[in-house]
Amino acid sequence: MAEAPAAIHAPRVEIRYCPGCRWLARAAWMAQELLTTFGDTLGEVALVPASPGTFEIRLDGECLHSRERDGGFPEPKPIKQQIRDRLTPSRDLGHSER
Repeated sequence: MAEAPAAIHAPRVEIRYCPGCRWLARAAWMAQELLTTFGDTLGEVALVPASPGTFEIRLDGECLHSRERDGGFPEPKPIKQQIRDRLTPSRDLGHSER
């Protein structure tokens, strides 16, 4: 019997948001921004309903932004830079980098 090919790591972004706070649209917008920039690199961008007041963005479990810890909501630029720095450091983010 042939062996199965080794699994390739496909990075996962998780955007945890408070549905009661009506933050789904904000989470979906950030997901769209990340998929537009990293669609060929990411394996998944998940929108995850979470506890009241939560808005977090995680990359493979590492918290990149927490509304509670960092205050407020992030702009796409610093999140894109953090993801780029971890996954493809040489990647040019184009106009969003300037």
